[in-house]
Amino acid sequence: MSSRRNLPPGPGNNFPGQQLLAFRRSPTDFLTNVARRYGDISHFRLGRRAVYFLNRPEYVKDVLVTHQDNFRKGLALERAKFLFGGGLLTSEGELHRRQRRLVQPAFQRQRVAAYAEMMVRHAARVRASWEGVREFDVAREMRRLTLLVVCEALFGADVRADADAVDEAVSSVIRRFQLFPTPWSIARRALTKLTARASRRDATTRDKLDAIIFRIIRERQRGGAGGNDLLAMLLAAKDGEPGKDFEPCPMSDSQVRDEVITLFMAGHETTANALTWTWHLLSKYPEAEAKFHGELDAVLAGRLPTAEDAPRLRYTEMVFAEAMRLYPPSWILSRRAVGDYEVGGYALPAGSLVIVSPYVMHHDERYFPAPRRFDPERWTEASSASRPEYSYFPFGGGARRCIGEGFAKLEALLILATLAQVWRLKAVADEPVELQPGMVLRARHGIRLRPVRR
Repeated sequence: MSSRRNLPPGPGNNFPGQQLLAFRRSPTDFLTNVARRYGDISHFRLGRRAVYFLNRPEYVKDVLVTHQDNFRKGLALERAKFLFGGGLLTSEGELHRRQRRLVQPAFQRQRVAAYAEMMVRHAARVRASWEGVREFDVAREMRRLTLLVVCEALFGADVRADADAVDEAVSSVIRRFQLFPTPWSIARRALTKLTARASRRDATTRDKLDAIIFRIIRERQRGGAGGNDLLAMLLAAKDGEPGKDFEPCPMSDSQVRDEVITLFMAGHETTANALTWTWHLLSKYPEAEAKFHGELDAVLAGRLPTAEDAPRLRYTEMVFAEAMRLYPPSWILSRRAVGDYEVGGYALPAGSLVIVSPYVMHHDERYFPAPRRFDPERWTEASSASRPEYSYFPFGGGARRCIGEGFAKLEALLILATLAQVWRLKAVADEPVELQPGMVLRARHGIRLRPVRR
């Protein structure tokens, strides 16, 4: 380990909090500009936090995979724990490895394929509901749809009656989530916590979600904890019962709740956002949309898609991959170094906050020429093979790579195919869509589209 403590280049502060304010105005623009000006490794301060920003595929792999044991979760961990508790998203070390082993069987390839009929059934129901609809917020439509899918697949639950309440509660959490709060926002939050109204609002958001989660758990327990879905595995592990697909791992009621709400949230919010951006891009690029529809017509010939169709829907897969390049739901990843760490000739002391950004990397013209253009042809086999590993990482990497990646990809493919067999979604207005980079990369005011029969 080098003894040098020289800092990488980066923007300074002409006045206290300058870079923090710039980051808060537009995090994606801020990080993109820093990478362009200062290179693959940079350093800056956001408030009192010193941040190291890495924007080179080899560095990303080094942090997420090669030296992953030297890093722990970084930004906003405590705020995330308020909602997710000690679930898979927030846990660390041996606990995280044990939880991942427990949950992994629910996402095995064979089981994911078995969910296909249910995914298509929900999508077909939504497809029929668009008849006679003038316009809608496609972000809300996709969140409701993916919520129904994940709850039935993983928990055997029908939450149609709760969909609006869940969407309102989740949106409330996301609106208030801040990666780097400013001193003013910290002071304001401290002040508002003194009022009963603010305290009730924060508690009510979590309580609404908890009420739904615990109802799902109680209903399963009353009906017997049998079944082959994720909730059955969690309840069996809670009771210490042996099972062929997992190691017994006694869990408390609160631990079951934490795992359920983590996958409940992550399993629908990220996929819904990726689908939202996909529809938005298809509405803006008619040539890609026409090729997409042509593939659906040729492969499906009017029938509903199945899991067996997925490998043949190659262009549809390319469309979705390109949408996730331009608008990755998990747009920023952060880690805190456990021990000293050397990268790019710089020595980072233990405790350093390191961030990498799929959004910034995916817009780097070294790997993606004309990076703001929607071009599904980037994802031909030859084009993909020409780019370095971790120039594209919408699902993260290493031990914390998204456990539901296969589920999300199949779900998105089947939803896109089912809905687009009948409908084109056209933009209602020409105004640019404003990004809302927070817990996930949302469209700040949603995206209004008009369904038009093909």
